[in-house]
Amino acid sequence: MTTTGVTLGALALASGERVRPRWRDIPLGFAIAAGLFAIFQIGDRTAREIMPRGNEQIKEIYALRQIRPKEEIALRLATVVGPAEELFWRGWLQRRVGWLPASALYAGAHLVTGNATLIGAAGVAGAYWGALAALGAPMTALIVSHAVWDIWIFLVQPTDKVEAPGADPGASPH
Repeated sequence: MTTTGVTLGALALASGERVRPRWRDIPLGFAIAAGLFAIFQIGDRTAREIMPRGNEQIKEIYALRQIRPKEEIALRLATVVGPAEELFWRGWLQRRVGWLPASALYAGAHLVTGNATLIGAAGVAGAYWGALAALGAPMTALIVSHAVWDIWIFLVQPTDKVEAPGADPGASPH
């Protein structure tokens, strides 16, 4: 994700996307992230109930937290992935193709994972951020939101307590 983020972010910046940071955009970014977190609380429960492999696929996503130290993942999410995705998807691309096509393409970019729950989650998040961008939300607020939300949902407060796929929930961690 970091390499893809660097590539997409560089493309957006090279094509003229700019960020005009303002202090007032920071609390707005946190509020936007909180709104998306609330949506995902509902979406998580729904996905686990209606999707045949929803619970398993959510566990697969959260198992990725184990591949690198949490501090490193947080740094990458905050400094590369979140900013680059907003600059490219909600900035560069959405300005050219519009909100719905950009949101659909963002979800579609996740097809390579083969994880239907992740694809759906990306579709919801992309539509949410895209709608806010279409309504005039400042890019800085969207970047803050994306970075905060990624770290919060993935590392700090996952939507549910999860074990790695195939783990025995009754086994002792020691």
